[in-house]
Amino acid sequence: MGKGCITVIKYFLFLFNLLFFVFGALIMGFGLWVLFDNQSFIAVLQSSDTVKVASYILIGVGSLSMAMGFFGCIGAIYEVRCLLGLYFTCLLLILIGQVTAGVLIYFQRDRLKHEMSNIIGRMIINYTGESSTTEHTWDYIQRTMKCCGWTDPGNWTENLLIRNSSLHLYSCSCRNESLPGSEVKEVGLCEHLSPEKPIYETGCITSVEKWLLDNCGIILGICVGVAVVELLGMILSMCLCKSVVQEDYTKVPKY
Repeated sequence: MGKGCITVIKYFLFLFNLLFFVFGALIMGFGLWVLFDNQSFIAVLQSSDTVKVASYILIGVGSLSMAMGFFGCIGAIYEVRCLLGLYFTCLLLILIGQVTAGVLIYFQRDRLKHEMSNIIGRMIINYTGESSTTEHTWDYIQRTMKCCGWTDPGNWTENLLIRNSSLHLYSCSCRNESLPGSEVKEVGLCEHLSPEKPIYETGCITSVEKWLLDNCGIILGICVGVAVVELLGMILSMCLCKSVVQEDYTKVPKY
């Protein structure tokens, strides 16, 4: 292989490793968002073991991807065969792990949906409207998505405070502002005086599923992009590794 071709491969590999490092940072950032976000629907699901495990996997894969991108850059620039071989092996393992995780998530989707229904059902039953991140997040979802309850507004009839109260209460965040009624509140339970509750009539499951599908498209796009970079990185690293005649550890930078 010509020297000019080797130089082109080397710098292309460096560029792909840089992109790989960035994609790894995005994956790790998404995992951290899933784990710590308290302003979206993910916050409602954070008590799910499946979601927590998935977030830890994303953080681990993202961190490893960033490390491999860094070592791949060093191996490409200084043409160190051991680093290039290690880089190829780790990329192969990461790719296998990503495919395995994707398959597991796909086949566990019904379990995740069941867990989601149970978590939201328990939250609605025990809802008090006090300073709880999960409750306020659910209020925010109902308010912004203009829905009430999980499957329908009837879910709120299971709430302990509503069942044991002599007043006609409903979730304030279910309030349909286009209907006449009491003053609009963002959180807590409100009393209605009219025969009909001034609330939204549709459940949040449809809107939430649409939200998850929209975000899954973004996640899938990132994962496909990472997989393409991984495959190209593996091909280029092998080409460069074969072109390096012998080990020269003096090329490795010393700190």
